[in-house]
Amino acid sequence: MALAYGAWGEKLVNGEVTEGIVRSTVVLDPEGNVKLAQYRVKAQGHVAALKDALGI
Repeated sequence: MALAYGAWGEKLVNGEVTEGIVRSTVVLDPEGNVKLAQYRVKAQGHVAALKDALGI
């Protein structure tokens, strides 16, 4: 699933390039279509920004 939604890839950890899960948010509609996708998100403030983007 991570590969399918683009949430797996290169990232920088402690100054070293590694491969793994990229912190991401993918929102699906009831039919399973991607409504919103955000990658390399920061935890702080993300929920508020997500609610704003979705009009919630």
